[in-house]
Amino acid sequence: MDEQALLGLSPNADSDFRQRALAYFEQLKISPDAWQVCAEALAQRTYSDDHIKFFCFQVLEHQVKYKYSELTTVQQQLIRETLVSWLQAQMLNPQPEKTFIRNKAAQVFALLFVTEYLTKWPKFFFDILSVVNLNPRGVDLYLRILMAVDSELVDRDVVHTSEEARRNTLIKDTMREQCIPNLVESWYQILQTYQYTNSEVTCQCLEVVGAYVSWIDLSLIANDRFINMLLGHMSIEVLREEACDCLFEIVNKGMDPVDKMKLVESLCQVLQSAGFFSIDQEEDVDFLARFSKLVNGMGQSLIVSWTKLIKNGDIKNAQEALQAIETKVALMLQLLIHEDDDISSNIIGFCYDYLHILKQLAVLSDQQKANVEAIMLAVMKKLTYDEEYNFENEGEDEAMFVEYRKQLKLLLDRLAQVSPELLLASVRRVFSSTLQNWQTTRFMEVEVAIRLLYMLAEALPVSHGAHFSGDVSKASALQDMMRTLVTSGVSSYQHTSVTLEFFETVVRYEKFFTVEPQHIPCVLMAFLDHRGLRHSSAKVRSRTAYLFSRFVKSLNKQMNPFIEDILNRIQDLLELSPPENGYQSLLSSDDQLFIYETAGVLIVNSEYPAERKQALMRNLLTPLMEKFKILLEKLMLAQDEERQSSLADCLNHAVGFASRTSKAFSNKQTVKQCGCSEVYLDCLQTFLPALSCPLQKDILRSGVRTFLHRMIICLEEEVLPFIPSASEHMLKDCEAKDLQEFIPLINQITAKFKIQVSPFLQQMFMPLLHAIFEVLLRPAEENDQSAALEKQMLRRSYFAFLQTVTGSGMSEVIASQGAENVERVLVTVIQGAVEYPDPIAQKTCFIILSKLVELWGGKDGPVGFADFVYKHIVPACFLAPLKQTFDLADAQTVLALSECAVTLKTIHLKRGPECVQYLQQEYLPSLQVAPEIIREFCQALQQPDAKVFKNYLKVFFQRAKP
Repeated sequence: MDEQALLGLSPNADSDFRQRALAYFEQLKISPDAWQVCAEALAQRTYSDDHIKFFCFQVLEHQVKYKYSELTTVQQQLIRETLVSWLQAQMLNPQPEKTFIRNKAAQVFALLFVTEYLTKWPKFFFDILSVVNLNPRGVDLYLRILMAVDSELVDRDVVHTSEEARRNTLIKDTMREQCIPNLVESWYQILQTYQYTNSEVTCQCLEVVGAYVSWIDLSLIANDRFINMLLGHMSIEVLREEACDCLFEIVNKGMDPVDKMKLVESLCQVLQSAGFFSIDQEEDVDFLARFSKLVNGMGQSLIVSWTKLIKNGDIKNAQEALQAIETKVALMLQLLIHEDDDISSNIIGFCYDYLHILKQLAVLSDQQKANVEAIMLAVMKKLTYDEEYNFENEGEDEAMFVEYRKQLKLLLDRLAQVSPELLLASVRRVFSSTLQNWQTTRFMEVEVAIRLLYMLAEALPVSHGAHFSGDVSKASALQDMMRTLVTSGVSSYQHTSVTLEFFETVVRYEKFFTVEPQHIPCVLMAFLDHRGLRHSSAKVRSRTAYLFSRFVKSLNKQMNPFIEDILNRIQDLLELSPPENGYQSLLSSDDQLFIYETAGVLIVNSEYPAERKQALMRNLLTPLMEKFKILLEKLMLAQDEERQSSLADCLNHAVGFASRTSKAFSNKQTVKQCGCSEVYLDCLQTFLPALSCPLQKDILRSGVRTFLHRMIICLEEEVLPFIPSASEHMLKDCEAKDLQEFIPLINQITAKFKIQVSPFLQQMFMPLLHAIFEVLLRPAEENDQSAALEKQMLRRSYFAFLQTVTGSGMSEVIASQGAENVERVLVTVIQGAVEYPDPIAQKTCFIILSKLVELWGGKDGPVGFADFVYKHIVPACFLAPLKQTFDLADAQTVLALSECAVTLKTIHLKRGPECVQYLQQEYLPSLQVAPEIIREFCQALQQPDAKVFKNYLKVFFQRAKP
C-alpha cells in the first residue's frame, strides 16, 4: 500500500496529505484487486493505526456494495473468510477496536449478508454465533451486525429500489423460517448472562430486541420469560431506560385488538404493582421521559384497539378497552403536568387521542368532564414560559419550547372541540384574575393570560373572524376580555413577551374595533409610541411594524379621523437612512417597507378629495426622489467598493419604498381617482437613470425592474414611453440571471398591451434573442451545476417569452423578423421540444408549435411553413417522446406529452387528409411502425374527441419504448 498516501488519513494531517489520501481511496475503489491488499491487511492485522483499518473496511465496503457480482467464486469466498478471521481475532485482542471501526465492520458484514444470505451463505448467523459464542467482545460485534442488518432491511430512511425491497422481503421471510427462533434464543442467553455484569452489552441487546420485534413473531418475545426479565431490568438503574424503550416497541407492534388490550393491561398491572406509577417519587428525568413515552404507547395502543372494536361492532370489548383507557388518565395527567417539558411532551399524543374519543361520545360522565378540565388546567400551566427563557438571544432550548407550545396548542384546539363552553369559561377566569392585578403579577403569567385569549381565536372557529356577532354568550365573553385588554393599561408592561402578545392579540381580534371603535385611539397610540414602533427592543419594533400595517389595513374604514396625526407621527420612521455618519434608524429597511405601505393605504383609503390625496402622496414620495438623486450622484463618484455597495443598497431601498406605497392601489382607476399618476411618473423619471449606472448593476436593475412591474399595473399605458429605453439599458452586458428576471417584465407588457406594443416588440425582439443566445452559447465547466441550472432556467424563460408573444395573438412580431431569423427561432423551439430533457420547457415548446400551426398552418400561411410542419414539427412530436429521457411515469412529462398530442391534432385540423396521408405513407413507415399500428394511430388522430387521442398517444409511446 502507498504508505505516504496513508499518512493523510490521520485527523492531524495537513490538506495536501488529505487530498492525496482521498485520491488514493478513489484509485483503490476502481482498481480490480486493491481490495485484496486491504482484506489481507485486515486478516493479518498488518496495521495498528485505527484510521488505516477503517480505510481498509471502506475499500471492502465499496467492493461488496458496487462490484461484488464481478468477483469470481474464489474471490467472494476470500472476502467471507477475511471477515470471519477478523472476527475470530477480535476474541483474542488485548484491547477492543474503537467503536467507529466496529460499526464499519458491522456494516460490511450486513452488506455481505443481504448479498449472500439467500444464495451462498444461508448459515451466516450460525457461523457468526459459533465464532463469538458468549465472549463479550464477540457478542458486542454480533449485536452491532444485527443492528446493521436490521437497518439494511427495514430502515425507513434508506431509499430502496423496488428490486431491493423485494429482496429484503424475501430475506425477512426466509429468516423467520430458518433462524429467527435461534436468534431470539441467543438474545435471551446474552441478557441472562450479562444483565448484572455488563450493562453496555445488555443495553445493546435490548436495542436489538426492540428493533426486531416490529417484524418477527411477537410471541417469541411477548412471553413470560422475556417480559419478566425486561420488567426486572426496569428496576436496574443502568438498564431501565433501554428496557423501557424495548417494552415500548413490544407494545407498539400491530396485533389483534383484544390481544393487544390483554398485553397492555398485564404489563400495566405488573408496572403498577412494582411502584412505577408513583412518579412523584422518581427523580431521574431521563428515565421518566422514556417511561412517559412507554405510557403514551400503551395509551395510544388501547385507543387503537377501542377504535377497531367499535368499528367491528364488538361493544362489550370496546367497553373494556375504554375502561382500560380511563384507568390510565390519572397517570397521563401526572406526566402531562410534569415540570420537565420532555416528559410532558412525550404523553401529548395519548392525551390528544383520548380527547378525540370523548368528542365522539354522546354524553360525558362527571369523571370525564373532570378529566377534560384537568387537561385544560395542565395545558394552561404548561404554556407558561420559565425564568430561564432567553428572549433576547433565543437558542436551541428556546426553539424546543416554541415547538412544545405548538403541541400544546393542538391540545387546546382539541379541547375546544370537546367542550367549547368550558374552555371559554376557563380562559376567561384566568384572564380576568390575571389582568386585574397585572402590575404585581410575574411577566410569564401575564403573557400566558393574553396568549390564551389569542389562542381562542383559532380554537373557537368562526368564518372571517366574526367573533363578535352570532352566539351572544361567546361574543360578549370575548368582547369583555378584549375591552379589559385594551383598557387595563397592560400594554405598558415592561417585558417584550407581554408587549408582543398584546399587539398580536389586538390584530387577531381587529373586528372588535368595528364593534367598539372608541378604543382605536388608545391602541394606535400604543403602536406609535415607546410601547410599539419606538420600543427599546428591535425585535418588538420589527414585529410591530408588520402588525401596525395589518391593523390599519383591516380597519381602514375607521381610520379617517386619525390619518393626518398618524402620518405626522411616523414621519421620522420614513427617513431613508443614508449609509454615512453611522446613523442608526429605529427600523430596518424591511420594517420600513411596512410603514410605507401603511402610509400609502391611509392616504388612498382616506375620504379626502383627490387634491389632498395627491398632496399627501407627494409629501410621502418627494423626500425619496430627492435623496435618490443625491445618492445616485454619490454612487457615480464612489471609488471604494464597500461604499458603492452600501450606496446601491440605499438607492434600492428608496425604489422599494416607492413601489410599496403603490400596493394601496389595485389598478389604474384608483391611481387616477386619487390624482396620483403624476407623482408616480415623476418617480419613474427619477429612478430610470439608475439603469445606465455602470456600478452595482445587479442590485439597481433589480429594484427598478420591480418598480416597473408595479407601474404597469398602476399606470398602464402611461408607462409605455419609458419601456424602450429601460429595456435597452437592461439588455446591456447582462448575465443569465438578468435576462431571466427581465423576460417576465416583457411578458407582462406583451400580455397586457398586446397590439399596442407590437412596434416596440418587433424592434427589440432580435436584440433580446441575441442577448439570450449569447449567454446560452457561453462555454461553461462540464460539471458546473449552477451554470447548467441557470442556462436551463433561461431557456425556460425564453420559451415562456415566445409562448406569451404567440399566445397574445402577436405572431406578426415573429413573422416580421425576416425569413432567416424566423427559421432560426423555429429551429430553437424544435430543439427545445426534442433535445433538452426538461419536460417543463418541452411542454411550453409544444404549446408554441400548436399555436403557430393554428395561426400559420392553413392554406394561406407564410410560404414554406407547410414544409416546415412536415419536415420538423411532425418529427418532433415523435422524436421527443421516443427519447430515453422522456419519462412517461413523471407527471410533468405527461403534461408535455399532452401538449404534443394537441400539436398533432392541430396539424390534422389545419392540413386535413394530407396530414393523415403523410403519416400513413411516408413518416410512420420510415420509423418501421407496423401497418396495423399505423392504421390504428391514424384512426385515433381522426377521432373528434381530443382526449381519446391524448390517451392513445401515451399508450402508443409506452409500447414503442423498450
